[in-house]
Amino acid sequence: MEAKDREVLDREDDLLLAPPNGAMNELLDVGQADNIQGPMEEFLGPQAEYNEEEEERKYYRRKRLGVIKNVVAASIGVMIVYSVYMGLLQMQLILHYDMTYREVKYSNLGLEDIDRKMLMGINVTPIIGLLYTPVLIRFLGTKWMMFLASGIYALFVSTNYWERYYTLVPSAVAIGVTIVPLWASLGSYITRMAQQYYEYVNYKEEHVQEQKKLPKGACHKYIIVFQSVFNIIFHLSFVFAEFPMCLFLNGYLHENKHILCKVTHCGTTISGLIPGFNTTVLTNLPRSMLLIQVESILMGFAFLAMIIFLVLCGAAYGPTEEIDLRSIGWGNIFQLPFKHLRDYRLQLLCPFFIYSGFEVLFAITGFSLSYGVCVLGLKSLWLLIVVYGLSCSIFSSLSLCLLRLPRWLCLAGGAAVHLVLLVTLMVLNLPPNEPKYLAPLLVITVLWGLGTALNKTGVSTLLSMLYAEEKERLDFVYTIYHWWQAIAIFIVYLWSNLPMKAKLSILLATLLLACYCYWVMERRLARNVTPRRPRIPRPKHKIKGYRYLEEDNSDESDSEKSEEDEEEERDNEEHVVEEMGAEDRKEGDQDAGAQGADSPRVERRGAKGPCHRREDAHEREVEWEEREGG
Repeated sequence: MEAKDREVLDREDDLLLAPPNGAMNELLDVGQADNIQGPMEEFLGPQAEYNEEEEERKYYRRKRLGVIKNVVAASIGVMIVYSVYMGLLQMQLILHYDMTYREVKYSNLGLEDIDRKMLMGINVTPIIGLLYTPVLIRFLGTKWMMFLASGIYALFVSTNYWERYYTLVPSAVAIGVTIVPLWASLGSYITRMAQQYYEYVNYKEEHVQEQKKLPKGACHKYIIVFQSVFNIIFHLSFVFAEFPMCLFLNGYLHENKHILCKVTHCGTTISGLIPGFNTTVLTNLPRSMLLIQVESILMGFAFLAMIIFLVLCGAAYGPTEEIDLRSIGWGNIFQLPFKHLRDYRLQLLCPFFIYSGFEVLFAITGFSLSYGVCVLGLKSLWLLIVVYGLSCSIFSSLSLCLLRLPRWLCLAGGAAVHLVLLVTLMVLNLPPNEPKYLAPLLVITVLWGLGTALNKTGVSTLLSMLYAEEKERLDFVYTIYHWWQAIAIFIVYLWSNLPMKAKLSILLATLLLACYCYWVMERRLARNVTPRRPRIPRPKHKIKGYRYLEEDNSDESDSEKSEEDEEEERDNEEHVVEEMGAEDRKEGDQDAGAQGADSPRVERRGAKGPCHRREDAHEREVEWEEREGG
């Protein structure tokens, strides 16, 4: 027992001698708190080096660079798509034209007329583009419409690996279905990028911060620049489209003496394309493996265009803006393109829309074949198309003059150049197989490219400027523009067997009519004649999902509220007042005034002053007394 008592005492002495850990921890905590307090206040306090205005300026500079990246990426993407499409189509049409190639490759498959059916699918289908284009664009969005269209063009390339009716014809029809939506999306996208660039430059302006309608003419200079950049890049597609013919197919073509042996005259006096053109143009048939390699390269570039649209092109509208565009109702979206046709500006520009479709197809089919190939031979076709593409690309930069000059100058200049050339071509009758006429034909090609550049950039820029402040109408307007171009492409497809003088007469008459109608439009605009624009319904966000609620629309300002919303608010407020009045009647007339002052309607009118609040309370008391008396 004594030994146990001694052990207990020793332990107690040890505890008394050792300093308590709790006290040491408390001392340490106090010191640490003092040490941490200073850095914490320094970290959470205002940073002397942080400049909010400078950071905001850097942010919007990045946004502006992103817009420029979007414009360049969309231009390069569509340039690659059309380079692949036109290069492959030209190569296949030349190969299929050769009778020996058709007999060897297609005689057992029954595909002798495959080219005619492919061209029919490509040229006829866009006629119905006005029916579905706005619905597709609103459903998919502008960016995804461009991506889907590039995928369909890639599908057309892939079907050439296995050439059958059930592969080539459906893919050609799909191309025809896609043409109008693709170009309507591109036109709307470029214009929307100009609007965004203006907003990012003038981000401090009150109308930009409140997301109001842009002032008239505010973003016109950005539209001019972006449309010019787009056309400069896109027209290079005519240059790159000739690479398959220049690098691959030219080595298999016969000399001019063989190809043009039965051709007697060229130019104005001929009917069709080239009467008497030899049906055998190939010296020997290209190897199938070589064709597969060329098509694989084209397929790779088609996939590259898809990746550019997917990765590098940003959205044209924000998520809430996309919802707003769709929420007006699919029936309204379907009808609005037809209603926009009542706008006198679009009505008077329709001849120019048609002529812009005529003149491009005539340049790459009518003039290049009936004048160029007929006189210089098939091996010179690539040179004429390359010169035409370079001319269009270089002279598209002339539209930048609209920054200082009136907008009518671009269209008037292009029309004047084409007018002189059409009159010249109507009297130009050349002999076949005469290479000495190369220089005059190249001059005509360059001048025709000048007119095309001024015409294309002028029409696109003018259309964007007329509707620059109305972003909700862009897809409808560009749908109408490219639908009329599709009608023109179909007419060119039908007139292939007409005499050359008839084709030139149609072009000349359309050009003169277009100039007159444009002059009438500008006169009406100068007299401030109000165009008849259809009313676009306000978005109705009745579905409780994503972010919009029926009673909580965070994107709608007070000035933008519709009459229906105001009526709903008024009914809700009256309902609240009646409920509170019923409760007040139970409690007594004395509490009625005090309780009624808390209603939402009175709170909103609180800024009017105490006198108005007393008058409102008195009016409600009188109403309740009348109801009780009744």
